[in-house]
Amino acid sequence: MASSEPTPTTSFLRDLHIRFIENLDKQKDSLEYWMSEHLRLNGVYWGLTALALMGRSEVLDREDVIKYVLSCYHDVGGFGGHPGHDPHLLYTLSGIQILATYDALDRIDRAQVAKFVSSLQKKDSGAFAGDEWGEVDTRFSYCAVACLSLLGALDQIDLDRAVAFVAQCRNFDGAYGSEPGAESHAGQVFCCVGMLAIANRLDLIDQDMLGTWLADRQLKNGGLNGRPQKLEDVCYSWWVLSSLATIGRVHWIDREKLRGFILSCQDPETGGIADRAGDVPDVFHTLFGITGLSLLNYENLDPVDPVYCMPLSVTRRLGVARPPLSP
Repeated sequence: MASSEPTPTTSFLRDLHIRFIENLDKQKDSLEYWMSEHLRLNGVYWGLTALALMGRSEVLDREDVIKYVLSCYHDVGGFGGHPGHDPHLLYTLSGIQILATYDALDRIDRAQVAKFVSSLQKKDSGAFAGDEWGEVDTRFSYCAVACLSLLGALDQIDLDRAVAFVAQCRNFDGAYGSEPGAESHAGQVFCCVGMLAIANRLDLIDQDMLGTWLADRQLKNGGLNGRPQKLEDVCYSWWVLSSLATIGRVHWIDREKLRGFILSCQDPETGGIADRAGDVPDVFHTLFGITGLSLLNYENLDPVDPVYCMPLSVTRRLGVARPPLSP
């Protein structure tokens, strides 16, 4: 467990983080392991991507991971969060990202996956539902477009209509919500900016206004929050910083203070990164702390693609790379 009185950590605990991720699947006697079953495929993506950025993807057995991913696949073309769970765009994207990282997209029926994704687009609005039950959210617009881009199948949807829906989700402050009229939130900003970047429509963003809103997410301790009047959280080191990178405005925040905040959230005993100092680390925050440091060009980490949240080397191989814009 995390220390109740953490000692500030100023160095990147690479070896401890690698061991932390390696041990995640060995905790099957814990309640948390079983309560998070529905997120297992996401967790594999988070862990693999973190290891890849640290140059240690071989820590996980490639064939074992691929076998697990394929066990989450449904004949309709989507992936569930774990075997026996219904297919959903959130898990389908993670499955595609894992297979792409391992250069194993040939292990699935790519056309069937594209058919599943495209079937979830609403003909009237251009928005995407996450699954057959119909909930609409800009997260799903991002997942759909990212999936199809990685598969080379963007022509399977009405991209112009999808872009128009996301554009309608921009608020008076320049940021984006989950649907038209919904509150601006940094997680949704990432989804909307990323989707528009893939669609080559960053021209629809008021980049100075959005950059100001994103830069305002930095608090005095260097951490970033997701919306006004909220606490800092390591995960926004990705959601906020990646959006700033995509629009070329990372220099609008204090990089050194953010680096210090992320490093302070490491657990010096077990490894892993928590949402904030003193809390229990998890693989979700570990990944997004590492991706934040990668975007800041610290700690000798491999470059991350700010749009796909994958190693830049992978998206370059696939021909879809979106490297951070330099100021």
